[in-house]
Amino acid sequence: MTMDTALWLLVLLPAVVGAVLPLVPGRDRVAAPVSLATSALTTVLAVVVAFGRPAVGVAFLAGSRFALGVDALSAMIVPTVALVTLLVLVFSAADIKRSQGRFHGLMLLFSAAALVTATAGTLPTLLVAWEVMGATSYALIGFWWRDQDRVSAGLTAFLTTRTADLGLYVAAAAALAGGAGLALADLPAAQPAWRQVIAAGVLVAALGKAAQLPFSFWLSGAMKGPSPVSALLHSAAMVAMGGYLLLRAQPLLAATSWAGPAAAWVGALTALLLGVVALAQRDLKQLLAASTSAQLGFVVLGAGVGTVSGGAAHLVAHAATKAALFLAAGAWLSALGTKQLAGLPGVARRWRALGIFATVAALSLAGLVPLSLWATKDAVLAGALEASPWLYAVGLAAAALSAAYAGKVLVVIWRGVPGTGPGEAEGHLDEEEPGTRHVGLLEQLPVGILAAAAAVLGLLTLPSVVARSGVSAASPVHPGPVELVVSAVLALLVLLLVWRRYVPEPRWALDWLGLERGVRAVVVRPTLALAEGLARFDDRVLDRAVTGTASAVRGAAGGLSRFDDRVLDRAVIGAAGGVQRTAADAGAFDDRLVDAGVEGLAGQVRRLGRLARRPQTGLLHQYYLQAIAVLAVGVIVLVVVR
Repeated sequence: MTMDTALWLLVLLPAVVGAVLPLVPGRDRVAAPVSLATSALTTVLAVVVAFGRPAVGVAFLAGSRFALGVDALSAMIVPTVALVTLLVLVFSAADIKRSQGRFHGLMLLFSAAALVTATAGTLPTLLVAWEVMGATSYALIGFWWRDQDRVSAGLTAFLTTRTADLGLYVAAAAALAGGAGLALADLPAAQPAWRQVIAAGVLVAALGKAAQLPFSFWLSGAMKGPSPVSALLHSAAMVAMGGYLLLRAQPLLAATSWAGPAAAWVGALTALLLGVVALAQRDLKQLLAASTSAQLGFVVLGAGVGTVSGGAAHLVAHAATKAALFLAAGAWLSALGTKQLAGLPGVARRWRALGIFATVAALSLAGLVPLSLWATKDAVLAGALEASPWLYAVGLAAAALSAAYAGKVLVVIWRGVPGTGPGEAEGHLDEEEPGTRHVGLLEQLPVGILAAAAAVLGLLTLPSVVARSGVSAASPVHPGPVELVVSAVLALLVLLLVWRRYVPEPRWALDWLGLERGVRAVVVRPTLALAEGLARFDDRVLDRAVTGTASAVRGAAGGLSRFDDRVLDRAVIGAAGGVQRTAADAGAFDDRLVDAGVEGLAGQVRRLGRLARRPQTGLLHQYYLQAIAVLAVGVIVLVVVR
């Protein structure tokens, strides 16, 4: 098998199996084995193409191709997406009991869209993957479709990200107008004015997908989806792809004077403010969701300051860390029926192996030495320090908050929430489903593998690894000893402080900074008011005008109908009667005069004929006598006349 074939199979295999699986008879019995086999083979193909780095393409749109390619950056992301998908599906085999065919099919389609996004070489290719990823995320968040709240949450996520996705269409139009073509690598070469539009469109689309400010709120509702969906959506697909797009488009951001700094500041502020939001949460999945936005803020910050290698390493390490934590949360939710922190005190001691795995992932999230996110965060912060001391300060504060909300999780799962009663400890709060009181091997094994990855993936930031990967477009920036020590000590101090004194929960951040309420007030309500105003205008003006016109037309039609009945119809009937009478008179005249005259004339002609036939006897002497008589008459006439 060639490398080109492997790349096509990488994206087509999960896409085709995912599309067909929900249609197969008896699909719920075979769904898990088929999806696991497909995902395992996809993971092998991902590793193969990561080393081979092929590029393929076919004619797609006029002036563009459906192009896929694996370079240094995508070689890091593609195996991550494939492996995390496989481990999440292993967990799903034990966690999802109903509608398995539909679930596993959608998950494979979702991962296929993420793989196409990671390898896309042109904007049309990216747009196809972007759309499929958004549609399948909506279907997965609202997977339990009989629950209206879940469907509404999926719709909110879909509409929010779709609004931001319009930026990609604007970017594609501007790329064509700017003469750059639709290849992603060619976008920085567009005409200067159009380049600004392209950068703005890509930036908005990526920030929406990555749940950065001001789009972050959609991620809160997405937590109503099944736990495996949350694990994949928050780690290696959907949200991660927003950050990945900005890493991919870093040359475009650098080619403008404003897009790079804008991305850097949005990422830094998201990391800071959503870190506060995570700290305020009392729901484990909501805490992890807010931390996803915050951690993706570091990736966006890395793209903005040009630290592509650090941002990519952080994206990969965060995928393993966050997938492990979400799967652990899903296992506890299935076992205890709750995801409220007050319902999970000491849960790590109850299922000790799972608790240890979750602890490793949480300590990595906190940035504790020597776990992965400590090194990857510092790689990003080193670039921020070179760009601006203020940017570095905001990023460092966000890193401290990471340790605070990770420490909050650790306190709960090992010690419990201060003031938790015995009833709450049994998991009766916010019960979403009957607790099984059991966590199986298939639920623990993926978490253990991901936790191990979360511990060691910081090696991706080593200078030798970065040099071999070739990820950085410019000279990579590595954190110095001082920065590494500062962040390590800061994380440790914050963890110790949280462990000794339970961290406060800022109430003003509990509702995700009121972002959704703000959007409803600024966008939804004015839109609804405008729609209602247009409806009233339609009712009071357009409908009345149409109704009045229709009434006038009906009146005119009635008048014309009456005129037709009283004038035209009578005239026609009268004319018809006159014609009938004239015809009758003409018939009588014909019968009485013409026919009688003709018949009389015919009778006289017949009599003359009979008279003319009388001399015709056939006797010769009679003809001689007739001739003599005629001659005599002629002589007499001649004499008389003369």
